[in-house]
Amino acid sequence: MILITGATGFIGAYLVDEMIREGFDVLATGRNKSAESYYKKMGISFMQLDVTDKNIFDKLPKINIDAVIHLSALLPANVIDYDPREYINVNIIGTINVLEYCRNNNIPKIISTTSYADVQNIWKKGEPINEKAHRNFKFKGDHAVYVISKNTANDLMEYYTEECGIQNVIFRLPPVYGYGPHLEIYANGKYYKSGFQIFFEKAMKGEDIEIWGDNQITRDIVYIKDAVSAFILALKSNKAKGLYNISSGIPLSLDEQVKTTIKVFSPKEKKSKIIYCPNKKNNSSSYIFDIRKAKEDFGYNPKYIPFEKLLIDYKKEMKLKRFPFLIEGRKKIKNI
Repeated sequence: MILITGATGFIGAYLVDEMIREGFDVLATGRNKSAESYYKKMGISFMQLDVTDKNIFDKLPKINIDAVIHLSALLPANVIDYDPREYINVNIIGTINVLEYCRNNNIPKIISTTSYADVQNIWKKGEPINEKAHRNFKFKGDHAVYVISKNTANDLMEYYTEECGIQNVIFRLPPVYGYGPHLEIYANGKYYKSGFQIFFEKAMKGEDIEIWGDNQITRDIVYIKDAVSAFILALKSNKAKGLYNISSGIPLSLDEQVKTTIKVFSPKEKKSKIIYCPNKKNNSSSYIFDIRKAKEDFGYNPKYIPFEKLLIDYKKEMKLKRFPFLIEGRKKIKNI
């Protein structure tokens, strides 16, 4: 059996769905009661779990757990009232509780995630960052304590590998695109629509779309289904160990993103037009990650590229609305 923490979140929902499809025996855990109803209706084992409560781990199975996929985390995008202690409680103490659960019950493998902002100070257009790059992040803004907490969690996983022999795998994820709860985000406690949401909402209405600043800024994103494939491949691999970049490995310019969004989402009779606004401030930065290590160690190969292929599948997911609790989760701030 594979135990998944944070199964009530965005990545967790898609991961559980695909793992069941592939025949895995899964125990989904999380705090969202709407998700509990959904999973039980689908015949999927589910247990309520708050990773910050070490006592609740005594209620989890103690035998026949082959691995834990640890997705529970507090993210800046879900935080209105900033309290650095919450990042420590969820992302560090929560991870210790999961690792102790693994140690006490001889669970040999754990897979988790980390922030791509841990190397934000060395982001540079056209220069892929590999896993050997030293951490270099900003000690300012709403991501700072989040990154510190995730870095500490990663170090704890390394410690438990050295001390207890637990095989740890950590995925550094850039923005994960997919139909779910992250179209509305919070930055420094204030609500914003993501750029992606603004683009496709305007495209669907055939409205003009403004591109602020440098329209050739490039980012490296990943589609939810490609991210999920990486978890399953790493789960099956004995070689997978340590940090991996999980992204598309391809730079996507702001200009290309908007043009492709218009192509896929705009009605034929009323195509959106692009208005370039180079004098308006755009806070985005260019970055790209090297994904060769994941390809070599466990055969990771993103399928939803180029960006048009991603958007076409995204559009299908919008129509299906497979995970209703994710949409309900948009109204909730803390998604664990």
